[in-house]
Amino acid sequence: MSAPTAPSVAPGRRRIGVIGLGMASAPHAQSLIDLRDRVEVAGCFSPSAERRAAFAARHGLPTVDRVETLLEDPTLSAVLLLTPPDSHAELVARCAAAGKHVLLEKPLDATPEGARAVVSAMEEAGLTLGVVLQHRFRASVERLAGLMRDGTLGRPLSAAVSVRWWRDAAYYAQPGRGMKARDGGGVLLTQAIHTLDAFVGLLGLPERVAGFAATSVLRRMDTEDVVAAALRYGNGMLATIDATTAAYPGYPERIEIAGTGGSAVLSGDRLEVQLVGGERILAGQDGATLGGGADPMAFSHQHHRAVLSDFLDALDEGRRPRVDGREALKVHRLIDAILDAAAGGTTVEVAEP
Repeated sequence: MSAPTAPSVAPGRRRIGVIGLGMASAPHAQSLIDLRDRVEVAGCFSPSAERRAAFAARHGLPTVDRVETLLEDPTLSAVLLLTPPDSHAELVARCAAAGKHVLLEKPLDATPEGARAVVSAMEEAGLTLGVVLQHRFRASVERLAGLMRDGTLGRPLSAAVSVRWWRDAAYYAQPGRGMKARDGGGVLLTQAIHTLDAFVGLLGLPERVAGFAATSVLRRMDTEDVVAAALRYGNGMLATIDATTAAYPGYPERIEIAGTGGSAVLSGDRLEVQLVGGERILAGQDGATLGGGADPMAFSHQHHRAVLSDFLDALDEGRRPRVDGREALKVHRLIDAILDAAAGGTTVEVAEP
């Protein structure tokens, strides 16, 4: 009997597999559907048959019952990896060994060592790694980044990040959620990482940080849900970070920057800039907390679609994605430094990754 013929790939489309069909899969599935002229979904895997059936019924995408079905498919060029953080290093290593590019849901991994291993595995294999840190693709963030680059705000003097979100008891009822063994961290690594990554993309990493971190009386977990930190930059700028998931009912995340030329406030996806000369600049849109309330998925999938589109462009053009592994390591380093400072009761130097 002859071997089965491998499926052909339609011209101009890449075959992609999806591993992990939990809560985070919904915006990715919709993005894949939106970009079906560029993407052919080879199969979507979860070890749970019930979860596979629910996913297929909701999104109409094919599923497979073995990871190997995807990794051993010679026509599949990339994997969208959406599993819990503690599985990332192992699964990325398997994808790298199979010659598959990876678009990875944040964070890189549950541990600093695992995060570095993820980046190293893909680099050593000569493969592309993209990381889903979609806040950089918001129109408001992109506009502010442009104003920072062209000097409109002048020299940055002071900045503040505020992520005052809410997560209810049902959210933390899932086994392992909020626990270091599975998630690797609490509010910083799991929730605020998106806003912190946008902040690092705008202003870079600080020179030193001091911080405090605590677990509120609301939850039984071994990671932090309340954080306060102070940052000092090499150019003299000072900044603060205030992050929590204990602020009912949840408020829009904010990034504020004061410069010699004016001030900027990002609130959710709304940017307001007031320049010293009197000019006012508005961008983005007013609206909800974008996932800051009890429903963590209460946001549009448009920014996930932008991440996927950029990843596909990077593969087609032979370039790095806008947020690749090296870029994602920066926000990991900031988070690690804050938690190290909180644990040691001292200031910590933030080294470039």
